[in-house]
Amino acid sequence: MSKRHANLLQGTLDLLILKALTAGELHGLGVSRRIEQITRGTFLVQPGSLFPALHRLEEAGWLASTWQTSENNRRAKYYTLTRAGRRQLGEETADWNRIALAIARALDA
Repeated sequence: MSKRHANLLQGTLDLLILKALTAGELHGLGVSRRIEQITRGTFLVQPGSLFPALHRLEEAGWLASTWQTSENNRRAKYYTLTRAGRRQLGEETADWNRIALAIARALDA
C-alpha cells in the first residue's frame, strides 16, 4: 500500500509547527522533518509554506529564534517555543480536538 500525502487544512500548519518544537530547538529543515516524522509521513511541508509560517509565529511571539551553525556547518536560524507559544499550542490543541470530535460525530451520523 502506498503512502498518501495530505494537504494541510487552514490553520493546521501552525499547530504542527508548535507541536514539532515541543521536543526542543530546531532549524527550519528540522521542523519540516519533525512534522513529517510525527505525522508518519502524511504531511510534507514545503519551504514556501514553512518559512512564512515560522516568521508569522515568531512575529506573534510564539517562537523565538537565534542564528547558529547547523550540523552541516551552515548558518541556520533555530526556533524555540516561547511560554506564549506553549499556551497557544494548548489552546489550538483543545480547539482541534473539539473540531475533530464534531467532524467524527457528523460522519458517523
